[in-house]
Amino acid sequence: MIPGFEKLVEERIKKAQKEGLFDDLEGSHKPLKLDDMNVPDNLRLAHKILKNAGFLPPEVELKKKITHTEQLLEIAEIDSPQSAKIQKKLNYLLTKLSTARGDQPCSTLLSGVYQNNIIKKIS
Repeated sequence: MIPGFEKLVEERIKKAQKEGLFDDLEGSHKPLKLDDMNVPDNLRLAHKILKNAGFLPPEVELKKKITHTEQLLEIAEIDSPQSAKIQKKLNYLLTKLSTARGDQPCSTLLSGVYQNNIIKKIS
């Protein structure tokens, strides 16, 4: 992404909000129907059946596990063996998610809490 581009977009969105340009959009003040978003027509029925049965797509399951692992990492003691074990699990889950999406493997070694721990040790 171009540096500063996100800031420019955010400023323009805020300006449009202040001017009321979003006030009369179709569906405003109504709940979003998220069930059918980004699901091809030929798969909607299958998705609905799976959802009603309590089944989550593998990517959603992985995201839930990642969120839970991140929460565990936040409450773990920084230099404990438990913290290192949780960080390894988080790295594994993030790599698994990235692979499932077909992305290039993400560099998780320098993310979040782990990055802060490295900075503290170097300083």
